[in-house]
Amino acid sequence: MHSTRPTAAVRPAAPAWRVPDWQEAEEFIRLFHTEQPDQPVPFATRLRQIREHLEQTGTYRHTHAELEFGARVAWRNSSRCIGRLYWKSLRVVDRRTAVTAHEIHGHLMEHLRMATNRGRIRPLVSVFAPATPYRAAPRVWNAQLIRYAGYRTVDGAPIGDQGQAAFTDVVRRMGWQAPGGWFDVLPLVVETHGDKPQLFDVPRDLVLEVPIVHPDNPRFAALGLRWHALPAISQMRLSIGGIDYPLAPFNGWYMGTEIGARNFVDPGRYNLLPVIADLLGLDTGSETTLWRDRALVELNVAVLHSFQAAGVKISDHHTESRRFLTHLEREEAQGRTVPADWSWIVPPVSGGLTPVYHRYYDEADLRPNFYLDDEARALGEGRCPVAH
Repeated sequence: MHSTRPTAAVRPAAPAWRVPDWQEAEEFIRLFHTEQPDQPVPFATRLRQIREHLEQTGTYRHTHAELEFGARVAWRNSSRCIGRLYWKSLRVVDRRTAVTAHEIHGHLMEHLRMATNRGRIRPLVSVFAPATPYRAAPRVWNAQLIRYAGYRTVDGAPIGDQGQAAFTDVVRRMGWQAPGGWFDVLPLVVETHGDKPQLFDVPRDLVLEVPIVHPDNPRFAALGLRWHALPAISQMRLSIGGIDYPLAPFNGWYMGTEIGARNFVDPGRYNLLPVIADLLGLDTGSETTLWRDRALVELNVAVLHSFQAAGVKISDHHTESRRFLTHLEREEAQGRTVPADWSWIVPPVSGGLTPVYHRYYDEADLRPNFYLDDEARALGEGRCPVAH
């Protein structure tokens, strides 16, 4: 573990505190009492309490029940997430009392342990203290709690995840001793109120990884590919009733295409399609051979097979597409709008073969919700908890 302050050129600005909007607070409390009517404090009384707190302190505090409900509904409202059928199963862990970077790091490691669950992945969100007029909220600079480093050799050849190359440079300047391999787990940068950002290693025993092999082609194993079991987003702001929680890492489980059609394949990531095509002996001299498509399918077969063989929970895009339409039917039967971004809901492999392709969706910014802010986007990327 290391601790240092980066230069001003690399240190991002802290997220600004947003004055809670009374109307947003009222709408959330109304929604909470409508969907969870059996509450010890009546709706009108709770509204009065919140208004008094807002007038006296400029903010208010959610009860645990409100926090739990709000986080689950934020997932329900996430328009880019195909896996929302499971929104009610999201486990919400209240970490709002954690103050120091060491406390927060400990809770983040506990999140990894609880969520990984020896491969039986649990949907989980850990909610840390919100921003207030008096105190900046803690946050983690990393886009995900587990990500692999990216490097360039002296002659410019890529090593590792090129999508994390800029962030890798940041943590190296902060003092991280980079191993220089293809699958080096990045350290976490934790920033708290009034203190310098601190660097923490992620213990290897908390990172469950899956070696990637193919059910029919033993040559895949020689590539030495692997991927971590848990997609835990850590840079998206959770917004509930006008209160912002910049640090609320959450996860579901992977959909295979996120690994096999994006992480391993995107030119700005591992860019493995030419490697896979060569391994399969495909003719890459012409696009009409569809070598990219053939290599892509076999890589995705390998990812799904490997996770299943390792006993790690994962879903395929055909099954998840059908489940999303089940979610849509259930929500519409409750009279609720289901916002969806077509470009994210349709899988990146065989989109036209999935039922989610052949329809339009409502586009709406419903709250509570998760948001990727500009300062967070500058250091990483965000996505839904159950892939895209």
